[in-house]
Amino acid sequence: MVGTGKDLFDFIAGTLASFVDTEDESLKAHFAQSGKVRESGFAFSFPVRQTSVKSGIVIHWTKGFKVDDAVGKDIVKQFQDAISRSGHQIAISALVNDTVGTLAGGRFNFEEETMIGCIIGTGTNACYVERADSVQKWADPLPKSGQMVINMEWGNFHSPFLPRTFADDIVDKDSVNPGDQWFEKMISGMYLGEIVRLVLARMAEEAQLFGGSPPAKLLEKLSLGTPHVSKMHADASPDLQVVAEVLEDVYGIETTTLEERKIVREVCDILGKRGGRLAAAGLYGILKKIGRTERSQNGFQQKKKTVIAMDGGLFEHHEPYRAYMEEALHELMGSEALYEVSLRLQNDGSGVGAALLAASHSQFK
Repeated sequence: MVGTGKDLFDFIAGTLASFVDTEDESLKAHFAQSGKVRESGFAFSFPVRQTSVKSGIVIHWTKGFKVDDAVGKDIVKQFQDAISRSGHQIAISALVNDTVGTLAGGRFNFEEETMIGCIIGTGTNACYVERADSVQKWADPLPKSGQMVINMEWGNFHSPFLPRTFADDIVDKDSVNPGDQWFEKMISGMYLGEIVRLVLARMAEEAQLFGGSPPAKLLEKLSLGTPHVSKMHADASPDLQVVAEVLEDVYGIETTTLEERKIVREVCDILGKRGGRLAAAGLYGILKKIGRTERSQNGFQQKKKTVIAMDGGLFEHHEPYRAYMEEALHELMGSEALYEVSLRLQNDGSGVGAALLAASHSQFK
């Protein structure tokens, strides 16, 4: 995650090569006899200035990555060069942001109209289908469809109205990209565990949450992962036994009162709720932009269906977070909404969508 572009892409190319080496012998023979080369889509979940369907310049890194010598260069060429060094012939036929891949996968798999692709995992981002004539920076002839997919890079959204806390300020200051990706740092999986830890540490220091001095490990950066938070948040047992187990396993706190465990779970709930509702607000903003928040005129019109294709481990595995997201989106849309909006998991959506888009741009079709 931190190093040189060569190291990063040699690692990815090596992983891809290992996968190709497991292919059936008949498939290998097919490529050898036909003269064709394997083609691949490349789902790349970082900001790029896309210059063609299979080229793009890295703008900057997010999600804790810091590979400075790759910035300002064509990301596909860097990957293609690494594939060549691995001794394999694989052509990248489509460079796809992971949200765009998720949107494409949703369009392929779901019957209802998919208008938005959204990732909430380690990081977060969203894309949506826009009217092409609304894209002011587009200088070329408009596409025949009259539509264009917009990759928002919404993780970098800043606003004085975001409900930030001391913990958000510390997380931002200690990150590899201070001042950037505020929205991502408030709602995504890479940061949620650390925000919860910072709140619990302050409560332990100022209010003796766990009695006496705070546990030493609780004061260590990044000692609480988001999977731990998810487990504690989802604990529905009467005595909050899962919370007790996590506190003992991670921080060596062998004895806790039920009241202390309730407070810990409440902190997880408050911050999970904040993240889910902020994510829903972002999605509602997109729906409003594309005219999908209209109200039914008489209450008897049949609702039109719109799908938001979702991917990412936080959305998939953190059930209370997902429930808060759905609740807030329903609340914002209102009961008289003309459109029925559903969040639909598109598992491995970015990879599936990248493969579909690579196939549609194959040089051999």
